[in-house]
Amino acid sequence: MPEVDTRPLDTARKLAEAGDLDGAAAIFAELASDPAEPDRAQAAVGLAVVLEESGDVPGARTAARTALGTGHPEFAAQAACLLAGSFEREDLTDQARAAWQAALGVGNPAYVPLAHMALARLATGDQEAEEALRAALATADPEIASRAAQRLAEVFLEEGEAGEAAEVLLEALSVPEVADVPRLRVMLGIAHLELACAELSAAIEEGGDVETSALAIELLARTLPLRGRDEDAERVWRYGLESTDEDLAAEVRLRLDRDA
Repeated sequence: MPEVDTRPLDTARKLAEAGDLDGAAAIFAELASDPAEPDRAQAAVGLAVVLEESGDVPGARTAARTALGTGHPEFAAQAACLLAGSFEREDLTDQARAAWQAALGVGNPAYVPLAHMALARLATGDQEAEEALRAALATADPEIASRAAQRLAEVFLEEGEAGEAAEVLLEALSVPEVADVPRLRVMLGIAHLELACAELSAAIEEGGDVETSALAIELLARTLPLRGRDEDAERVWRYGLESTDEDLAAEVRLRLDRDA
């Protein structure tokens, strides 16, 4: 029975899997050097991988750039990610950022969410990071959208922008099969608590009838400890108890004494 010819690319891959990195590199390099070779992009990626494993970082980057230059929808994107990872390992932030941008430029949707998250991580400012995270969330990737929404929500909550936090969390929860739903819901609950505190504070400041004002004071004072703000809660109780409106002070006292 005649032997079936093996493609050079498959031979190189098997050599690499067997640990013969030099043998694999020789075949990959020959294929990658031929502009007319149909498997040039894949070979260049393979060369980048084996050279990286061999410790030849400059050579690996050159091979990755060759693959990236082909514009192949799959292997050019892989090459961009390899380049980005290589640069990040050496803290070459600008180069890494450019490589992730190149990954976006290839246009393969499978790599877009990861690239946006990486660009958020490498952002030079808060606005740039927010834009990258929003772009990652917009991809509706179940895992990436969840991570992006959580990071955005944390930032917004720290900045006192509970409404913005709630919006991005709701957007993430609308993504089909989104990851980490319980965590997203907990964070949404926190955002709603913050929104409730803001509304109750506004109600107290605006004033109203005794019953409404006393209710707002009680609700705010009982909600603040849920956010770890016990001292603020004590100040709210004291504000009501020391009110110049004797009826309001008495009503607040009744509500506070229910705990006794």
